[in-house]
Amino acid sequence: MRLDKFISTTTTLSRAEAKKVIKKGILINDKLIKSPDYKVDEINDQVILDGKRLVYQKYVYIMMNKPQDTISATEDAIEKTVVDILKEEDRIHKVFPVGRLDKDTEGLMLLTNDGELAHRLISPKKDVVKKYYVEVSGELKEEHLPIIEAGVTLEDGYKCKAAKLEILESNEDESKANIYITEGKFHQVKRMMKSLGTTVTYLKRLSIGSLKLDENLKLGDYRYLTEEELNKLNK
Repeated sequence: MRLDKFISTTTTLSRAEAKKVIKKGILINDKLIKSPDYKVDEINDQVILDGKRLVYQKYVYIMMNKPQDTISATEDAIEKTVVDILKEEDRIHKVFPVGRLDKDTEGLMLLTNDGELAHRLISPKKDVVKKYYVEVSGELKEEHLPIIEAGVTLEDGYKCKAAKLEILESNEDESKANIYITEGKFHQVKRMMKSLGTTVTYLKRLSIGSLKLDENLKLGDYRYLTEEELNKLNK
């Protein structure tokens, strides 16, 4: 990898800023290098900047408990994004959210720079199950279960793929449930609940495939996936 790219990948410096730093000299394996196109062995070479060794990671995987009033994007001129929550040292990996959660939806958000894994997780063809906890105003009934399982039809005529509804509590005024879907259409859970005559008042994603939200993560907190979590997710 070119030295300027290596530095921009492992620090918050842009490619142009990295070139300026390189002109002053970068210590690589105890040799002073001043050429931005110097080829670095990103795994084995020891590259030192400001007295610290730069460590290269090709892919990173971050679990976040997304808070409300935060959008699922890498950047936005007005709204706070999930990437804005990350510390500077974690943003250098240029991660992006896998799929999306509405601004007012909480819960599990996976951020990564692994495009292949992201595609596998959000592609409807892969049938990766996403579990949500939902609270609604209105009554969820046993008669709604087969409707959801058969694939409910939304207000615009779109027929959802088969899903599963698990009613936890229910009365005429409000209900609580878990819902399992394999798609990620715009406002899908809210629209599914609307088709049943109820209105979502709270929504939280609990899992994506084998990856479950860490109950110890407070809203707005995040951590890197464990090796075990990543191995299960890749399967």
